[in-house]
Amino acid sequence: MTEPGFGVYVHWPFCAAKCPYCDFNSHVRRAEIDQDRYLAAFRREIAHMAALAPGRTVGSIFFGGGTPSLMKPETVGGVLDAINEAWAVDPGVEVTLEANPTSVEAERFRGYRAAGVNRVSLGVQALNAADLAALGRLHTVDEALEAVRLAVSIFPRASFDLIYARPNQTPEAWRAELAGALAHAPEHLSLYQLTIEEGTAFHALYAAGKLKTPDEETSRALWDVTQEVTERAGMPAYEISNHARAGAESRHNLVYWRYGEYAGVGPGAHGRLVVDGVRRELATERNPELWAAAVEADGHGVVVDEALSAEAQADEFLVMGLRLAEGIDLARFHRLSGRRLDARRIDDLMMDGMVERVGRDRLRVTRAGFPVLDAVVADLAG
Repeated sequence: MTEPGFGVYVHWPFCAAKCPYCDFNSHVRRAEIDQDRYLAAFRREIAHMAALAPGRTVGSIFFGGGTPSLMKPETVGGVLDAINEAWAVDPGVEVTLEANPTSVEAERFRGYRAAGVNRVSLGVQALNAADLAALGRLHTVDEALEAVRLAVSIFPRASFDLIYARPNQTPEAWRAELAGALAHAPEHLSLYQLTIEEGTAFHALYAAGKLKTPDEETSRALWDVTQEVTERAGMPAYEISNHARAGAESRHNLVYWRYGEYAGVGPGAHGRLVVDGVRRELATERNPELWAAAVEADGHGVVVDEALSAEAQADEFLVMGLRLAEGIDLARFHRLSGRRLDARRIDDLMMDGMVERVGRDRLRVTRAGFPVLDAVVADLAG
């Protein structure tokens, strides 16, 4: 299998509004954001990460958030310049920017492309007006589809997200909506089941009995429809929630799932770097203003920097790698953990149709196992 490679994640934490389902590190600010200040801070933190992990070649860069499409193209370009100064950058580097498909942000697309972005990921989330409103999205269906059309025409690669298992959603309605999405010729779709996360507005509504999600049987039917429709369209799942045409997989996310190294910069960013031969977990200050002040004072906003034990690495490798249709390299698990997975547990899961071997050295979750992936991973890790 392809080596995981090295990536850089850039977190832009600001949003125009907080979506009721979102538990990401995102912040709404009424005052104008001082983008020059944040760009200077990004530059310093990138230099700090490069000092920790020198000599790498960057194969992917991902601007996530928050809402990175609220960044000025000049800010994006400045960050990319800093990355180029800090590390060698692969000539075929994938540079992804997450964007919300409002008409104002779509107008920036050409500027992002000129800055060096070659892949855009659009947060469409739904293709009907009622559900867009319920999800707290600020765009209309028409704006979303126009943004998709514009993205496909400007960027070499494009993807968009949809959320399913929404309140009152039926498998028949989801089948029609997904078919409509596929009609817009994407090469990649991220299709996420709605989850109710603690601390979100949806969680409060759910706890109060004011928000009902599909029951287990309906949720499974929605999952089955997702697999059926995307496979028929030539976009099978290569990861539990991500579907792509052959060769159009997200290279940056594959760095995570294949357990590669990545530097995380910006407020609330996470990273995994091998420093002096030791794999380390890093995370930065979540509050944007406190992060910027820390970088200005110390050259970085890192608040977590811990060596990962062999056991922790093995657990992360399992959790991330078994999300992939390609599965995991058992020999690599052994190198990371110093132990082998229990052959009896593997055999039992194979008997139940949850996992399967690929050749002598790989193990992957089956189609039947993916809907209960957490239980499969827990059983193997046990």
